[in-house]
Amino acid sequence: MGKASRRKKSADGATRKARPVPYVARPFEGLPGETDWVAAHEILPAATAPLTLRPGALPDGVHAPTSVTLATVLPMAWPALHRDDGSVLIASQSGSSSGDASRDLAGALLTALATEPGGPVTQVPRPTAETPRLQDLLETTTPLQVTVHEGFDFWVEGQDVDGEAADSLQRANETVVPTVALAAATSSYWCRIGERTYIRHVLAEQEDRATDAMARLAAAGESALDDERPLLGAFRAGGLLVPVWEVPADADPADSEEALAAFAARYATAAASAEPLTADERRARSGLVSRQVTLR
Repeated sequence: MGKASRRKKSADGATRKARPVPYVARPFEGLPGETDWVAAHEILPAATAPLTLRPGALPDGVHAPTSVTLATVLPMAWPALHRDDGSVLIASQSGSSSGDASRDLAGALLTALATEPGGPVTQVPRPTAETPRLQDLLETTTPLQVTVHEGFDFWVEGQDVDGEAADSLQRANETVVPTVALAAATSSYWCRIGERTYIRHVLAEQEDRATDAMARLAAAGESALDDERPLLGAFRAGGLLVPVWEVPADADPADSEEALAAFAARYATAAASAEPLTADERRARSGLVSRQVTLR
């Protein structure tokens, strides 16, 4: 991108440089279903969710699409796609990052809307501080409804594919980590990676509060789902905490629902506590934090 394209005219005609995007630790805060936005952006291999545009949110001259869908991944790592039927898909894991994932995805959406139907978006202009965020473009009263898929067949939904396209789709499907959404707790997902099986649960509370709650449970010996499902640790993603448990590899996802529900109840009580951490809880917190990694 040339220097001229990074400058804009002010009201008096003077040229000013576009301001860079400020870093946002919780990019999806304020969107209903923040935890599922984080899951779609960071941990779900193949998933979609319909999006609803806020009335009047689009810039002048931009026409509303037939529909907008959030997809974890699109073919060839495209950031977005404007289909022949007028529908638009944006990829939550397209790889671009300005320091604010919400602004990145909003930029992909606006670029797709400006692209002629029938074409992919292969590159998105780098956002600036003036680029809208998803919170500016989407209806914020509609919860995110994520559907986890076994593969990427949603790429070609309603279309017949054969030859090289069919082979490419098959190869993509073979890479998908088997993942199942669990019902016992919001934004909790069973997955099998190699020969080992895990549950990852995106916690809704602010990171420090969630870490304190997990420390209380760890000090009390209650951070595992049960004796067969130990807590391995936690990672940070999208400004939220995601604990990870290992579960029996030969068990079905439904076999962990009861244990997960019991944990969710224990966690809610711990997260609601306003008491200072005890010495044991502070030590447990330090252990949890020392093993954390951050996904961005």
